[in-house]
Amino acid sequence: MAYRKLGRDNKHRKSMLANLTKDVIMNERIETTETRAKEVRKFVDKMITYGKRGDLVSRRLALAFLHNDTECVKKVFDDLAKRYETRNGGYTRILKLNERRGDGALTVIIELVK
Repeated sequence: MAYRKLGRDNKHRKSMLANLTKDVIMNERIETTETRAKEVRKFVDKMITYGKRGDLVSRRLALAFLHNDTECVKKVFDDLAKRYETRNGGYTRILKLNERRGDGALTVIIELVK
C-alpha cells in the first residue's frame, strides 16, 4: 500500500497520524492540510471498522494505535460504532478551504459524516 511520507521520519509520522486520528475521533472535526487529511482518513475509517467489529482483538489493536487512549477507544466502540452500524465505509468527509497564508498549503476540514 502506498502512503505519504509527509516530510517526516517513520516514528514521527506514525505518532502524528495517531494524534490526528484521536483529534478527529474526539472532536469529530478538525482543520488541517489536504495531504494530512487524505492520509488520516484511512486510519479513522480503520478505527471505526474496529469499533463495529467490537471484539477484544479489535479493541486491543485500536488501543495500540491510539497510544492507549482509553477515552478515545471507548468513544469509538460505544458511540461511533452504533452510529455507523448500517454504513459500509466512508465515515469521513473532506471539505476544501483556501490556501494557508504562510506557505500556500491547501487547508481542508476533515469531519465525521453525521
